[in-house]
Amino acid sequence: MKLWQKEGFGAEPSEAAAKIERFTVGRDREMDVYLAPFDVLGNLAHAVMLETIGLLTADDLAQLRAELKTIYADIEAGNFTIEDGIEDVHSQVELMLTRKLGDIGKKIHSGRSRNDQVLVDLKLYTRAQLWTVAEATRMVFDQLIARSEQHKHDLLPGYTHLQIAMPSSFGLWFGAYAEALADDMLTLQTAFRLANRNPLGSGAGYGSSFPLNRTLTTQLLGFEGMHVNVVYAQMSRGKTEQTALNAIAAIAATVSRLAMDICLYNSQNFGFLTLPDALTTGSSIMPHKKNPDVAELLRAKSNRLKALPMEITMVMSNLPSGYHRDMQILKEVLMPAFDEILDCLQILAFTLENIQVKPNLLADEKYDLLFSVERVNELVLQGVPFREAYRIVGKEINEGSYKASRELKHSHEGSIGNPGNELIVQQMDAAMAGFGIDQIRQATAALLA
Repeated sequence: MKLWQKEGFGAEPSEAAAKIERFTVGRDREMDVYLAPFDVLGNLAHAVMLETIGLLTADDLAQLRAELKTIYADIEAGNFTIEDGIEDVHSQVELMLTRKLGDIGKKIHSGRSRNDQVLVDLKLYTRAQLWTVAEATRMVFDQLIARSEQHKHDLLPGYTHLQIAMPSSFGLWFGAYAEALADDMLTLQTAFRLANRNPLGSGAGYGSSFPLNRTLTTQLLGFEGMHVNVVYAQMSRGKTEQTALNAIAAIAATVSRLAMDICLYNSQNFGFLTLPDALTTGSSIMPHKKNPDVAELLRAKSNRLKALPMEITMVMSNLPSGYHRDMQILKEVLMPAFDEILDCLQILAFTLENIQVKPNLLADEKYDLLFSVERVNELVLQGVPFREAYRIVGKEINEGSYKASRELKHSHEGSIGNPGNELIVQQMDAAMAGFGIDQIRQATAALLA
């Protein structure tokens, strides 16, 4: 029987019942495998709390903890499955407890609804996955900073409107995307902190007449705080997923733009970068082709991720307060998105490690006009008002008398001569410190001890 099923309710097998079962469960069992370790952690915390309020004996708790830790070990070893006919991960774990412990296993659902059980699992899962994304993002960030330092003296044409504008450098180009990821980390931290709130004890959205100790389960699970209002705890379903996907979309937007630059700079008409053979493919009829397929797929996959927050928006549109079955399909949007962004970040790190920068690009006379602002500034330093200096250099260009000096004197923070990578690293360090991951690790270790 399902957790919600009463004696004799919907028990008669029929073709219609099987059809409805397929439709209502959908991919939920597949998605729920992701939640298995977190369901065990939620059960452990809930059981400890139940013992403190007298709904479990000390012996009950000892047996439940031992069995839950065995189930957790099986999950970690890859030996956990949701059996045929079992609706979800919550039913599977409770079934395993009941098979082993009998009535003691049946006690663990006291003071809890499947609604808050699902929600706490999702919070724990989302929190863990967002931290994994944060670590993968930091890996790419570190690669960008390393390449920025390596190539801070290799000049690159800067563009506006896809017209040559002013001198830039590969140091600035790599560093720009590093700083973009430092900003994205703040969005990721916001999503993490929303996921890092405890809904356990909210029941079906209206609390319980049992004297539940929600502060205790908050501490046991390492949450930063709780969703205090039990109605709002359930209303956070959907909001948590959307905020997480907004954070993923922000990172994806940075990855997509970088991938586009790589495609552009690798093309023969630009020729700023060289991609190794492993990151390219050939043509079936043109023997000269080396197509940047990896960068193109990074661009496409990232762009697809940018659309996912809108899927959540549409599912949640016009829903009143309280739980609704519509929310079940949010898992099918959220969970694959984590796999996709992590795959993209790993491939991007490999790409950044292996692309080759072409030196001395600006020696080519076609880039003479990049240095026109340097000529204007030279006149300003000689006492000519800026507007007059601008007019003089414009006239020199039109008359063909303009001479380009390639001497650069950029020294301010964030410029060619002073890219400020150490300040960008400080931004990233501060953003990552704001997650408070040590508290979570300690709480999890204590639960499983």
